[in-house]
Amino acid sequence: MNLKNNNDRFYSLNNYLKETFGHKIYKVSLDGGFTCPNRDGSISTRGCLFCSDRGSGEFTGERGKSITEQIDEQLEFISNKNEDNNVIAYFQNFTNTYGPIEYLRKIYYEALSHKKVVGIAIATRPDCLNDEVLELLSEINEKFFLWIELGLQTAKDNIAEIINRGYETKCYIDVAKKLNERNIKFVTHMIVGLPHETKDDLIETVNLINDVNSWGIKIHLLYILKKSQLERYYNKNNFKVYERDEYTDIVVDLISRLKPSIVIHRLTGDAKKEDLFLPLWSADKRGVLNEIQKKLKGRNIYQGKEWG
Repeated sequence: MNLKNNNDRFYSLNNYLKETFGHKIYKVSLDGGFTCPNRDGSISTRGCLFCSDRGSGEFTGERGKSITEQIDEQLEFISNKNEDNNVIAYFQNFTNTYGPIEYLRKIYYEALSHKKVVGIAIATRPDCLNDEVLELLSEINEKFFLWIELGLQTAKDNIAEIINRGYETKCYIDVAKKLNERNIKFVTHMIVGLPHETKDDLIETVNLINDVNSWGIKIHLLYILKKSQLERYYNKNNFKVYERDEYTDIVVDLISRLKPSIVIHRLTGDAKKEDLFLPLWSADKRGVLNEIQKKLKGRNIYQGKEWG
């Protein structure tokens, strides 16, 4: 997509999926029944500082129901806006490659066997992609549409220690290389607003995402949920929480530095309003996205304008 000759200021997932499948494709978020090595004691029992009790999957299907049941229920939920009814099955919360290989194979193929599913997306950690899992993903990738999502959050290991990420950035770089060698698309998550992170740190994270040839990116706003580990940390440390104007300014700058070929999946964060502690402005997701678009146009910024 040539953004300079297009009304779009960035390469959105919506545009990519329309180019690939010929029409709009929705995602249905699934709960695969996983936990995380950062919660079960393998690495830690605290989890990442920003992660909710649902493993950052507040809008997933109901745990305990089969994958097919979850897909059917979510298809019913979006039926009024999804005429074609084709979807990506998204294994979202916790670490969705952290389990016995037989179980992974079972649930991935169960999702792919659904008549309305045109591909799957799998959210995981870079330290939970061993060779056996990579072989399974390669097998699926040869026959189906697939992407993997990696929770990097920050390129800075000192910030990663604060948020209890549980692995070094080198692990992400190594796994990115392995995925690229297998032609497996991957999306990298980064968070804007982590405790004690600077603007230069954010730019360093975007530069790394460019350098490892990430296929996609999710830019999240750090929001704080009520009664969460992060709320307790905030009350004790009182780190900076961005105002809306500051956040949208930063996102516009990051987009300008992002390689044009990278597919942008997300530009802010989601939280249920009743659970949100800070920042309250983040509940207006549509308004935040509109403000980003307005600033991109007003400043004549497009994705990749300052890349390289």
